[in-house]
Amino acid sequence: MLLEKEAARVVSSNKIKSIGIISTDEISKWIDVKEEVNRIFEIDNAKIFSYRVQNKKNPTSSIHFSEKSFGWKAQVKDQKLKAFLNEPFDLLIGYFNKKNLYAELAVLQSSATFKAGISKVNQQLYDIEIAEYPKNTERFLLELKKYLEILKKI
Repeated sequence: MLLEKEAARVVSSNKIKSIGIISTDEISKWIDVKEEVNRIFEIDNAKIFSYRVQNKKNPTSSIHFSEKSFGWKAQVKDQKLKAFLNEPFDLLIGYFNKKNLYAELAVLQSSATFKAGISKVNQQLYDIEIAEYPKNTERFLLELKKYLEILKKI
């Protein structure tokens, strides 16, 4: 599936107007990534979905997905997640720094035209990677913004 997606992928040269974020509940508990993206990129329309292990104490919500959001052969079953992944964001930020099969699947299946993420997770998923710790959200986003300016995407 990764090879098929990678072979068919076309990187857009369009300016960035819409931003999607895929993160994990672990990160979302201590930082509001969406708010930081809106502030740094001076927008107000960023959207986020976070991976959360589903159990009785942690049911998924409208901005969370879990392992149960995927079916056989990694097909997305959750309609809200499917709508998010089908949205053609100008930029998708994979904001997680640990291997996570479900978050990586979500990034892979996203229809975003440009993808950025934290390095050392899975370099095949992203068009650009930034080496930074998730706790340094502002530094990560400022560095990403700098590279997007160089690429004339903002």
